[in-house]
Amino acid sequence: MSTVGLILLAAFGVALLLFLVIRTKLQAFIALIVVSYIIGLLAGMSPSEVFKAVNDGMGGTVAEIAVIIGIGAMFGEILKVSGGAERLALTLMDKFGEKRVNWALVLTGFIISIPVFLDVAFVILVPILYSLAQKTGKSLLYYGIPLLAGLAVTHSFVPPTPGPIAVASLLGANIGWVILFGLMAGIPAAIIAGPVFGTYISKKIHVKVPKIMLQNMAEEAKGKTYDKDLPSFGMIAGLILLPLFLILLNTFGSVMLEEGSTALSVVTFIGNPGVALTITALLTFYLLGTRRGYSKEDIQEIATKALEPAGIIILITGAGGVFGQVLVETGIGDVLANTMSDLNMPILVFAFLVASAVRIAQGSATVAMVTAASLITPVLDTLGIGGPMLALLVITIASGATIASHVNDSGFWMVNRFFGLSEKDTLKSWTVMETIIAFVGFGVSLIISIFI
Repeated sequence: MSTVGLILLAAFGVALLLFLVIRTKLQAFIALIVVSYIIGLLAGMSPSEVFKAVNDGMGGTVAEIAVIIGIGAMFGEILKVSGGAERLALTLMDKFGEKRVNWALVLTGFIISIPVFLDVAFVILVPILYSLAQKTGKSLLYYGIPLLAGLAVTHSFVPPTPGPIAVASLLGANIGWVILFGLMAGIPAAIIAGPVFGTYISKKIHVKVPKIMLQNMAEEAKGKTYDKDLPSFGMIAGLILLPLFLILLNTFGSVMLEEGSTALSVVTFIGNPGVALTITALLTFYLLGTRRGYSKEDIQEIATKALEPAGIIILITGAGGVFGQVLVETGIGDVLANTMSDLNMPILVFAFLVASAVRIAQGSATVAMVTAASLITPVLDTLGIGGPMLALLVITIASGATIASHVNDSGFWMVNRFFGLSEKDTLKSWTVMETIIAFVGFGVSLIISIFI
């Protein structure tokens, strides 16, 4: 097939994927598989070649991420059930004081969203926002935007959250570098989109706690005390930071320790993302489960429940691997690389634009990340990109996939409902916050790329 034909085929594949997800409401996993079959056959691959590409793409991707996402989800679930999120928030708010509580909330969101899914963490912590707004009379956005910014940043930028793990797997990026660059991009993004923007927008839009939420709070609060029987702050913070420390230890140990040494072997083993999370999950099951009175059956039920949302993320990521593998087999990757070279477009800019376009069109950040990574993967070998630059591409794609959340995104409606906002005010607050995170993350990525 000609160069122009392959470019048109790639564009058709993305357009078809968006049509299936948006118009027909086909589940993203099935849509990615269907598009992969169609693209392969239209490119002239035989059915047996298409089936082999599907198996290779799915097997290679799922084998790498299934353990990380599955165990990470279990870790997050028991952290949620034990009250760890509330303890983290309450302690930080106490340390920061009433005048700087919005800074405590952005830090709470930043930390707790590492092991706990964004929407789950928000639902757990939103009663605290209601209480603060009721107590002070300030706009709910003054407290809500910082918390949401912290949650959104680590949800998109910092492994072991599923999004960056999925993209890192598809691109073959080192998780340690992704964590490091995610923190470097995420901290300024959380500050600007959180306390800074939250203070500004809360003066423009005064939001009271919705009456229905006040009624629900009153019913749930009967006989409940937040400080009662919650795990300690030190334990929660230690458990959340442990896997990050072990993974980063592996990344830098490979540079600092002698090749073939026992120390390097140990660090490489315990710093493997799957092993690091397994160690953390086992500690969590004991410290927040067994020691706090949960039976073996209780812990098993909690762990099993956690796999429900994790399963679909693993499958969608695997399907993204299939899509990328088919693009490699058809030669579309080489064509895209040559086209980018001819247009003199840096790969970071291309990755950000693709992820942004898919995000705005269909709403799901996960689908946007996976689709963009699938299109980028075939280009990497042609352009000779590797090492830390791959990790930077992960953050760039995550930035693009965060931009402009609007009415086709479930997160938009979650904030709209819990804050009692109009669609217009949700766009002015939540959507702008997400866009700030996207551009700050992209900007920091461009700056870092100058030095690597």
